Amino acid sequence: MFRILIHWLVNATAVYVTAHMLPGIGIRSFGAALIVALVLGLVNALIKPVLVFFSIPFLIVTLGLFMLVINALMLQLAALLVDGFIVQSFWWAMLGSLCISLVAWLMNAVLNI
Repeated sequence: MFRILIHWLVNATAVYVTAHMLPGIGIRSFGAALIVALVLGLVNALIKPVLVFFSIPFLIVTLGLFMLVINALMLQLAALLVDGFIVQSFWWAMLGSLCISLVAWLMNAVLNI
């Protein structure tokens, strides 16, 4: 249970840092980042597998790069669901999903989780 909370905080911090790094993504507060991290976790657990299943041909043809599009769509969906979190366009969502992944990966490596 403690490990799940740590991952949630790491992801929330990654969202918060990304929102401050990229001008096309905005967030109101760290509390909103906590909610975004929760919503992203739920969206990635419930909706992403369905999208991945139906996009298998695109994933094969693009050698997995279509997953970047799916991740960007999940970030845009989270922005639609959470008040106080804004993603201005699809391209900002794509760059934001890459940045969130990179920041979370670095934090996980530093914290050794």
